[in-house]
This record gives sequence, C-alpha cells and structure tokens, in this order.
Amino acid sequence: MRSLIAALSLFTTPLSAAELVLFEFDGCLWCEEWKKDVGTYYHDTAEGKAAPVRVVDLFDKRPEHLRNIRPVRATPTFVLVENGRELGRITGYSNPKSFWVDFGKMLSETAN
Repeated sequence: MRSLIAALSLFTTPLSAAELVLFEFDGCLWCEEWKKDVGTYYHDTAEGKAAPVRVVDLFDKRPEHLRNIRPVRATPTFVLVENGRELGRITGYSNPKSFWVDFGKMLSETAN
C-alpha cells in the first residue's frame, strides 16, 4: 500500500502529458466491461485526474505522440504514457479489483 501511495504522489504534481491510453476495437466485450465497471468513475479518482483515459481504436492510425510505444496486440490494453514515453501497461481486463491491483503495481514499478 505504501508503494501505491508513493506512486500516486508522483501524480500530485500536474503531469499535463500523462494519460492512460485504452486501446480497444469496436465489438471488444472486455473493453465495454471496463468502461461499465471502471470507466464510469475513473475520471473522478486521483489516478483519473492525473492520467485521464484516452480511448484509441487498435486499428486506427496512432496519434503522433503514441507512435513510439511498443506494439499493442490485444484488447483491452491500457498504456500509461507521459510525453510520448510508455511508463507501463496492462493487457486484458477481468474485473475492477484486478484492474486496480494491476494499476497499483504498474504505478509502483513506475515510481522505482
């Protein structure tokens, strides 16, 4: 828990370029589940305020600032990006608890 708090403290200072990119495609059932389960309130969380979610279609041309991240091959894939640099990623979604545990681990690894 301390590492999660420490990692979140990184987000207390505004990171204008930080975002959580959700790669999806039309018809992705697990993407829709995440949007229903977590996406409805993510923007109200500390994480959501520090790293707003951006949805990108897996099959569309990537925005310029996302062209240097590793390839995405499955959906949903969540990539934490700051200034065009990939800080971490989560591939897949099963339930809210697992998402937040994985997100906490990603933040902890980012803080180290």
